[in-house]
Amino acid sequence: MQRILKQKLFVLLLIVAGSPLSAQEILNRYIGEGLSNNLLLIEKKGNLEKSLLSLKEAKSLFLPTTWLETQYTLASGGRSIDIPVGDLLNPVYTTLNQLTSSNAFPKIANVSEQLTPDNFYDARIKTILPLINPDLHINRDIKEQQVSLQQNEIEIYKRELVREIKTAYYQYRMATQAISIYENALVVVRQNVKVNQSLLDNGKGLYAYISRAESEVSTVEAELQSAKNDQNNAQAYFNFLLNKPLSDPILTDPVNMQAIVYTDLPVPDSTVVNKREEIKGLQIARSIGNNVLKMNRAYGTPRLNTFLDLGSQGFDFKVNNKSFFYLAGLQLQVPLFTGKRNLYKIGQTQIDLKNLSVTTTHTLKQLELAAFVSRNNVLNAYHNYLSAVKQQEAAQRYFTLIDRGYKEGINSFIEQLDARNQLTGSQLQVNIQTFRYYSALADYERQTATYSFNQ
Repeated sequence: MQRILKQKLFVLLLIVAGSPLSAQEILNRYIGEGLSNNLLLIEKKGNLEKSLLSLKEAKSLFLPTTWLETQYTLASGGRSIDIPVGDLLNPVYTTLNQLTSSNAFPKIANVSEQLTPDNFYDARIKTILPLINPDLHINRDIKEQQVSLQQNEIEIYKRELVREIKTAYYQYRMATQAISIYENALVVVRQNVKVNQSLLDNGKGLYAYISRAESEVSTVEAELQSAKNDQNNAQAYFNFLLNKPLSDPILTDPVNMQAIVYTDLPVPDSTVVNKREEIKGLQIARSIGNNVLKMNRAYGTPRLNTFLDLGSQGFDFKVNNKSFFYLAGLQLQVPLFTGKRNLYKIGQTQIDLKNLSVTTTHTLKQLELAAFVSRNNVLNAYHNYLSAVKQQEAAQRYFTLIDRGYKEGINSFIEQLDARNQLTGSQLQVNIQTFRYYSALADYERQTATYSFNQ
């Protein structure tokens, strides 16, 4: 409700200001809304944010990784080591007792120590830092390229969205104009019913003419209802693209049906097509493929890490200057044999790159063809529009003459009805060809990627 009130207030301000926006300005404002509110575009922007976070994650792999690790063990049984302390010292103690004539050196038993530590704790802060690891650098480059790929996909969808919004807007305008044409025709056919009824009442008309006039009223009413249905559907789809309530009103500006001025469009070539975001996306994909190939080929490069442990360990949770320790060192990993798995990966990546090259060439040809056909469609739509305008002018002159003759009793009602149908049909054709031309221009703009998002 609040959005509808804002729309009505906006229209009121235009009326009060006395300087209504042009049709293009209104459409550009709607395009801006679509680029801000379209749900699929919002989703793609979310994917871009995810890729940016993934890039930050890849960069963080160059930093040290530190974590706290603790362990406490209780143990009984298992392996042990026998230490013959008694066998070694008791002969010595016996000799000392004899020399000193005392028992100052008692006998001791042999010792058996359990290898698994009992009531033992180990708490340490571990830190590891990669020194040599080519995978980290390549992975970071791939993540950066994936961010560029996501940004490029957003640009592609934005261009598609602009075309969809323009086409939907023109469909709505075409249906709205058709309603106006049918409403005008309805006024004429209803007037015909009244005129023929009056003639019949005065004994100068035919009942068949009344039946035919009433049939024409029903026909025009059905066509008017169909046009209103087309308008409602176009309005719903247009609002759907803008992520607005489907029944929100759409601002329009009266179109001068004779105002189309054709500007010669350049014939699109490979230079134009090469600027398309689709080609840029394939180029980014190729760069990613090259980095994957580089990563596979770097399999044999040694990986070197350094580590440092700071902690305390001991029995019975005792913490003192003897329990503290540090442990530092280097870790070197050199692959020796993998069953040629790395070679197989290299081969697969090389095939993917060849296929991508073929896809790029095919896509270039497809886009060049689409742009060429689109330009031809614009030319065809313009010529159809000119033809429709001439037919309308002729139909208007013909209807004026026949209608005057009918009122003067020179021409028959059937002739007047036929002239009116020709006029209505020609008006509809001008309406259709006008917006087909605009839609063809929107498609050409899409195929040549000439729409500027900075306007």
